[in-house]
Amino acid sequence: MKKRLIRIGGWILLLPVLAFAAFVLYVTITDYKPEERIVLDITNNNNAHKLSAGQPFTVTTFNIGYASLDQGQDFFMDGGTASRGSSKEQTLRNLSAITESLRSASSDFLLIQEVDRNSTRSFKVDQAHYLTSELTGYGHAFAYNYKTPWVPIPLTSPMGTVQSGLLTLSAFNMASSTRFDLPGKESWPYQLFELDRAFIESRIPLDSGKELVLVNLHLSAFDKGGYIRKQQLDYLANYLNREMEADNYIILGGDWNHSLPGTDPAAFPTRQQWPDWLQPFPDGFEPEGFAWAVDPHTATVRTLDTAYEEGINFTAVIDGFLVSPNIEIVEVKARSLGYEHSDHNPVTGVFTLTP
Repeated sequence: MKKRLIRIGGWILLLPVLAFAAFVLYVTITDYKPEERIVLDITNNNNAHKLSAGQPFTVTTFNIGYASLDQGQDFFMDGGTASRGSSKEQTLRNLSAITESLRSASSDFLLIQEVDRNSTRSFKVDQAHYLTSELTGYGHAFAYNYKTPWVPIPLTSPMGTVQSGLLTLSAFNMASSTRFDLPGKESWPYQLFELDRAFIESRIPLDSGKELVLVNLHLSAFDKGGYIRKQQLDYLANYLNREMEADNYIILGGDWNHSLPGTDPAAFPTRQQWPDWLQPFPDGFEPEGFAWAVDPHTATVRTLDTAYEEGINFTAVIDGFLVSPNIEIVEVKARSLGYEHSDHNPVTGVFTLTP
């Protein structure tokens, strides 16, 4: 009888271990492993509307925080406790307000990050479908950069299923859109539950025969020591050099997850210390003649260790554009939305391609 009880007790102790091992095996087998380059489908492409040199155009970038990181939210990876939005109703309210902000920008191109499709954290709302249905008149392409069947942390309220990515919308004809996988991965098994960082390259044909290469990116944030971010920036630098040799026009926009050149977080009131995840942008990244198009007067991101309170949370400029020397920066303006519906603010740039 005693031996039988010991065996039963052993099985009781072993079953959770076996269940976890089976879970890790399942996630490993089903892990999203994209090729370095994936040609994306372009929906509703405007084949008749082409961009010309000398014609001013606008680009808006906005990390929408999967429409769940509103001003009342914190996030466990940033020192908070929450892993999901507060409710489906609030997520839909956030998404509606974000859509109105994007519509009011009246931009020719929209570069959007952290767009969920079927994620537990945002109550399964297909945000890509919502945005593209509401923002009419644009061609669009979507690429996953986070796709995992289940993120098991935090244990008390796991993040769950995540399907999320980047969305590019264009009022002009796009010759192609391609997902480029960025290097730098966490070790196994951590990478199973992490983002697969990438960028979308959209090629916009011009009347002159040249192309505007528009890049929508979202770089890493939480890697200790910045080793993964360095690999990503090295990859981008090589990419830019290849495109410059082709004499194209290039705009990179999005969430760089670095304090961007020409900006200083000290300009914004806070009671918090500089967060560990935020690094100054390294010197010598951009090719000769490239220029940063940022708004140093308006912060574009806030910390998520607590709900937002003006003057308390640390804020910085991490969203903006990098443009090639053959592009004139007419104006760059971040729009302060008080982090009411996202932990980021949108940034709009006005540009002209020099003949």
